[in-house]
Amino acid sequence: MAPVEDENRAVRSAMRCVRLLLGCTTAAEMLATVLADGPSWITGEGSALYLLDSAGMLRLTASHGLPGWAHERYGTIDPGSDLPAAAALRLRRPYLLSPEHTSADYPNEDAGLGTGMVAVITLPMIVDERPIGVLALALAHRGTVPLRDLDVLETIGDACAHRLAHLLDHADGRLPQSAQAPAGPAGAPGRPMLSLAARAARHGAFERDLVTGETAWDAEAFRVTGQPVAPDGSAPELERIVHPEDLPDVRAAMAEALAVGGPYRIEYRVLRRGGGVVRVEESGEVMLDVHDRPVRVAGLLAEHGDALAGERAGQEEPQDGPARQDKAGAARTALLLTLTRALSRAVTVRDVTAAVTDVARPSFGAASIVLDLVDEGRLLPVTHTVYGGARRSEPTRLADLSEDVMQSSLTRSAPLFSEPGRGEPGRGAPGGTTGGPPGGPPGGPAGSPAAWAVLPLVASGRQVGSCLITFATERNFGREDRTLYSAFAGILAQSLERARLYDTHHHRAGELQRAMLPRTLPRLPGIASAARYLPSTEGMQIGGDWYDLLKLPDGRIGLVIGDVQGHNAEATAVMGQLRSGLRAYATDGHDPAATLARTSRLLAELDTELFATCLYLTLDPADGRLTAARAGHPAPVRIAGARAVELDLPGGPPLGVDPGQPYDLTTGRLAEGETLLVYTDGLVEDREEDYDESVQRMLDGLELWARQTGPGRIGPASALERLADLLTLNVTERRSRPDDVALLLLHRM
Repeated sequence: MAPVEDENRAVRSAMRCVRLLLGCTTAAEMLATVLADGPSWITGEGSALYLLDSAGMLRLTASHGLPGWAHERYGTIDPGSDLPAAAALRLRRPYLLSPEHTSADYPNEDAGLGTGMVAVITLPMIVDERPIGVLALALAHRGTVPLRDLDVLETIGDACAHRLAHLLDHADGRLPQSAQAPAGPAGAPGRPMLSLAARAARHGAFERDLVTGETAWDAEAFRVTGQPVAPDGSAPELERIVHPEDLPDVRAAMAEALAVGGPYRIEYRVLRRGGGVVRVEESGEVMLDVHDRPVRVAGLLAEHGDALAGERAGQEEPQDGPARQDKAGAARTALLLTLTRALSRAVTVRDVTAAVTDVARPSFGAASIVLDLVDEGRLLPVTHTVYGGARRSEPTRLADLSEDVMQSSLTRSAPLFSEPGRGEPGRGAPGGTTGGPPGGPPGGPAGSPAAWAVLPLVASGRQVGSCLITFATERNFGREDRTLYSAFAGILAQSLERARLYDTHHHRAGELQRAMLPRTLPRLPGIASAARYLPSTEGMQIGGDWYDLLKLPDGRIGLVIGDVQGHNAEATAVMGQLRSGLRAYATDGHDPAATLARTSRLLAELDTELFATCLYLTLDPADGRLTAARAGHPAPVRIAGARAVELDLPGGPPLGVDPGQPYDLTTGRLAEGETLLVYTDGLVEDREEDYDESVQRMLDGLELWARQTGPGRIGPASALERLADLLTLNVTERRSRPDDVALLLLHRM
């Protein structure tokens, strides 16, 4: 019941914060309310509130814990810049920076950033499509914020936005003009001269949201392409306006741009409304998020030459059939190669689905792509969170509604393509298929895709899964298109099969490792404890990290943490032997120094060349007396009040290196209310950072946590569990985890 009670308490706290926000009269009071009455995991250090001023710039209005240099550097932010606050306002959704990125991009201990323990989220404040500003909050999270916490943050951001809009309306009679214009290329807030320059050069601006699939054009973009202006600024589908001979080239070029990110340039012909052709040059940039996934494309459309030359381009002598086919075939081959490269870099099933979502979907011009995988003879949807964005539920709905047709395609090992022109009258796009039964993804006229393809995924003669690709506009699939999609299905099937084997191996390796560790920690009077283990993401992903909490015969408690060299089955086997041997020596009554000496001799007698580091200490819960010895292992950390320091503990050689070498025995005392942290070096080690700096960053983060938690509140088991989660989350967002991670926390109450 404890987790449910904690969740209910968090909801009540958030609702109380919202009620207080709706009574605030200034931006400063609003930020102070969020920090004082919001969830406890909003740390406060480095938080800020920005409002759009009359010039369309984000201006720092209230802050907490920001040093002078941050006020000078980030006092005013251009909404067109790459800073997180600007990105959140443009994308109109929360923008998260993990501690790894805040440490690298905005390092400053005084701001509470760069400690490796704080994430920063920027929340856009928008009311009735009018941007008001941005709320930036520092969080005691690492990387991904849980959906429950994200909902709370968005609710707080919305409450701030509506209250500020009300205050601005009553103060000035209306919102500033910059806040009335939607953020995007059409309004170009904050850079009116640049927008004017683009219009003077007769260039059109565009913006594509790769998460939602929406594309917006300004009025000049419609003029350049000769298309009627849409009332909502939404752009027409590329398939409707790009010359059919150029469409394969455009798709191949976009796939390459999405795969690598950054600036790109494409030249193609556009079919004008009412006849005629104009040659257009599209230059833009693919923008990536903090995880290097493409989320947005923005740029300019320009006529390539004068209008007369564009008209003549449509009247040029057409290429003969073979030449045109060769050109289109080369473009399709280039597209397929780009997709192959993107999928070849994918390691896990999640990586494969991300490549499909980020590169394949926009390259094909698809509205969505849904993957089902075969599991014990049944088709099961891939985890839908990989799709992300506001339309996350759409692939789930399509997968549920299309189960029968996807199963039919897989059973017959034949792709199914919708043929709108051949459907029965009145049935719409899914009314007919080629090579399969009538019908398709159901859902009624309002919910059905205009066109779709279902591809069976078969690798090495084995059924892997099925892929549904839907389109927002009708299309007929020619022979070349069907060949392209079939080839893509083969590559995707191979990638998914390889990724599934990797995921299975990873899962089994993790299970083996965890089977060698304690399933639960013993409950001991006067003591609270918490432990975590994360496997390596390289090699076999099993290693020799272990921990143990021992109940000794004389009433004392034994605390063990160790790390066997290597990441393979041998390291795990040696770890199991050492754990058993050390436990036997400890329960026989040997002190930590003698226990490590005997364990070192045990390792030297084993048929292995591996060595191990280890730390063993004992604690008497009655008086707090500590005895400890260390064999080449990182020193334990004492958290007392708002201080976190390493214990002065002399170390000897790693186990098995010099079996005749004795170890020093150190004594000390752990007072009531103090906490010990023992860990393996994978918790702090970073290939791009000096080890001592990494340790200091962790210590700084622990002190920040202790300050925010408050004196006397770190002891309860729930708080200790949160600290353990925070410490392990400190490494989960790294692209690579070359070493195992193990930690054990012990608090004397």
